[in-house]
Amino acid sequence: MAKMGSGRPKRVELCEVGPRDGFQFDRIAIPTELKLEVLRLLIESGLPRIQITSFVHPGRVPQMADAEEVVKALGSTEGVIFSGLALNERGVQRAADTGLTHVDLSIATNEQHGHDNANMSVAEGVDRAMEMIRIAHEAGLQVQLGAQTVWGYQIAGDTPMETVLELAERFSETGLESFSLADSTGLANPDSIRRVVRAVRDIIDAPIVLHLHDTRGLGIANIVAALDEGVHRFDTSLGGMGGCPFIPGATGNVATEDVDWALSQLDIQTGLDATLIAAASRMIAEHLGKPHPGRLWSLLS
Repeated sequence: MAKMGSGRPKRVELCEVGPRDGFQFDRIAIPTELKLEVLRLLIESGLPRIQITSFVHPGRVPQMADAEEVVKALGSTEGVIFSGLALNERGVQRAADTGLTHVDLSIATNEQHGHDNANMSVAEGVDRAMEMIRIAHEAGLQVQLGAQTVWGYQIAGDTPMETVLELAERFSETGLESFSLADSTGLANPDSIRRVVRAVRDIIDAPIVLHLHDTRGLGIANIVAALDEGVHRFDTSLGGMGGCPFIPGATGNVATEDVDWALSQLDIQTGLDATLIAAASRMIAEHLGKPHPGRLWSLLS
């Protein structure tokens, strides 16, 4: 596979992660039928990739207890890739058993975050990820691997760049479908986005995906910086839903509607009908009884 070059792409792929990253930690239960209504609107909008659930312990993340039911009800849709997050070997097998073609895995790059989030060191997380990749490939799943807190956990830069590059090197020969760089805490800025993308793209052949939380309001600016480095895949979340209980003040990913509008202003195509995504966002906001942090979900109709 040819390495990613620099220069803005003319078309960008957005992966909607709201049904997993956005829903998972909300205290108000979201019924399965409502999830499916939202997902069907997202499918109709033209999104090429949707992370629809996670295969985690229902006692720890009750919102995802209906993972198998959601996958079964959706079935398959031509032109859309559905994926689910797995945190351990059991989760990978559950994903495979549903018939999904893609599974999302995630690794820590920061020692403190690794212990806070999963009670594992970075090295322990890498060993587990290697085994999960093996199981996934044996089951016929394509693996989308994400690196967490790449731009820092508690303060900007407390994740060593050397660790990120070592992990990219280690996983470069594992047959990944893509390698995601996550700004889990929103500590990145356009300059640091450029530095990391340039360094990683020289190491790994798999497409680079950016997963940018908008905690400090630089999400769109960081996407533009990444576009200039040739990145053409981004995770986004309807209405900007999301957050992390281990990261104080963390907000969700950049809002799908906002990113789509910003890209349109740069004459970059997504192929999406953002009004349908906004309709899905309004449906969830009404159920939860609170507004989303994104800007355009309430304006588009």
